[in-house]
This record gives sequence, C-alpha cells and structure tokens, in this order.
Amino acid sequence: HKNEPDLESWKDFLGRLKNPTSEVRIGLVGKYVELPDAYKSITESFIHAGSKNECKVRVEYIPSEHLTPENAVERLKDLHGVLVAPGFGERGFEGKIEAIRYVRENNIPFFGICLGMQCAVVEFGRNVLGLKNAGSTEMNEHTPHPVIAMMEEQKKIKNKGGTMRLGAYPCDIKKGSKAAAIYGKTHISERHRHRYEFNNKYLKQYEDGGLIPSGINPDNGLVEIVELKNHPFFVGGQFHPELKSTVANPHPLFVNFVAASLAYARKK
Repeated sequence: HKNEPDLESWKDFLGRLKNPTSEVRIGLVGKYVELPDAYKSITESFIHAGSKNECKVRVEYIPSEHLTPENAVERLKDLHGVLVAPGFGERGFEGKIEAIRYVRENNIPFFGICLGMQCAVVEFGRNVLGLKNAGSTEMNEHTPHPVIAMMEEQKKIKNKGGTMRLGAYPCDIKKGSKAAAIYGKTHISERHRHRYEFNNKYLKQYEDGGLIPSGINPDNGLVEIVELKNHPFFVGGQFHPELKSTVANPHPLFVNFVAASLAYARKK
C-alpha cells in the first residue's frame, strides 16, 4: 500500500535517535532566540541530521544582539559549529558579522541560511576583500559597497508578497564544489523567501578572493550558494533548506554540517 509510512526508516531513525554515539554543540545565532518556535524547522532539521550522524545535536541559542566584537570569542569558543539563522532587519546584524568572522578565522564549521548567508558575504567583503563598510542595502541604503542589494527586476515586482522572491527555484551547482559533493548532484531546487540578493557586480572579486559562488540560479544568474575555499565547512545558502528536511530525507546541508561539527568536536 503506497500511502503507508515507511516504518523501517522510521524505526531506524528512532534507534539512532535513542542511542547517539556522541554529541555536538551547535550555536544558533539569531535575533529571535527568545522565540525558539521561530526556528522550529531548523531545530527539527538538526534532529534529522543528528540521527543520520548518530550523534546528539545540542543547539545553543545565541541572541545576535548580545554578540559584540569583545565577547564573540567568549560566547562561541566552546561550540563545534555555528549556524547563523535567517531573519529580517538590522537588529543583531553586526553581532552576526562578528560570529562569522570568528568561525571563519578559526576553521569552525559555519552554515548560513538566507540572511545568515548574506552576513557571511558582508563579513568577507569587509574583512577579507577590504571593501570598507560593505553592507546590505536592507540595513543601510547608503553603504559604499552594496554587496547584498535588491536587484532591479525585483524592485519592479509589486504584487504577491511585494518584492519577495517566494517559492521553489532551481539552482545549478558548480562541478567539483563542496556543494556538489554535499548534494551529490548539480541540479537542485530549494525554497526561498527573501527580498535581497548577492550583488553580481562583486562576483569576480569574491571568486578571486576565495568565497566561491557555487550555486547559481540558471534563469536569472543570481547566487544561491557561497562556500569558502580551504575551510572544513563554510557554506551559505540563499534559500531555506530547513523547509525540505524530513525524518526520511534529512537535508544534505544539515547532515554534512553536523558531520563537519562532529569532526571538529573529535579533533578538539
């Protein structure tokens, strides 16, 4: 009967969930940490990915507005991986930038989702490419380097969800990239809900600097995935992978992020 749930995979999942062989501590940096429900699908994705890796994922919520250049190290130093969460607006933006700088410089696994990916782009622009005061036009319309901006064609759309890019979009992944190894394929589809994009005027600079745009929307050329060369795991996605993760099919980005965090924990 094809509609019956696959109990074997469910039992398998429960077995691994009950008997984890190890534990990882992953920081979830976001502005709504006082509302864990805001990140429910992310924490569930971690449960799926933890089971797959036979480890318990202990998620520690870190409010981004409490992160400062002075305390970031203290707040993050005992973690095995850091996820910078999606969200809108400026609150906690600079804290996220600081968190990303720390994990990038210390080879700690990093996963950025939507705004988290955009923060990684801003951080890299400022601290590696020397684009002074690089930013997102969402936070600062007058940033001298709008590395994240609203594309012209987005500005023209005034209907459904206003200028929001909403729903499933295709993405082509560069052969030989970390993303290609993670997904095991080069054509994927992921779900979006955001207004701002990587600004392709800076594409070559980022590529040359080592933050590789490894996933591109084939229809409009927009960057969907960035990854850092020579880092154990540093990946940002413009989409929301947590919306597709299930018990039967844990999302590969979460599975690989947890695996990288586990490897880091063991090394430590």
